[in-house]
Amino acid sequence: MVDAVLVELLAEILCASSAILFTFIATFSRSPQAEMVVQNIIFTLLLAAAAVLWMLPSVGGELWGSDYLPRPLALFCIILAISARMNIKGENVSFGANPHSIGKRSKEEE
Repeated sequence: MVDAVLVELLAEILCASSAILFTFIATFSRSPQAEMVVQNIIFTLLLAAAAVLWMLPSVGGELWGSDYLPRPLALFCIILAISARMNIKGENVSFGANPHSIGKRSKEEE
């Protein structure tokens, strides 16, 4: 039988690793090849985390004291894994005001 503490630790490590890589994706995006590799790593880590989180209550483990929390978080990991595969290639998807362009526009208007 699998030790629940080991599964809990594995879930936490997988989630933390993918969160750290997701945070620094802009750094990796300077090189298209590095960005693609990191996106694939994040995708794999999140799918593994989802599988481990889904399995966690079955082996008697808890995540942060809750046996209910792992399965909704597993679904959230799958959603994040799909979003990690989206490559927008620097396109402006927010269509909001860019602070740098606001300053340029005000200088051009004067």
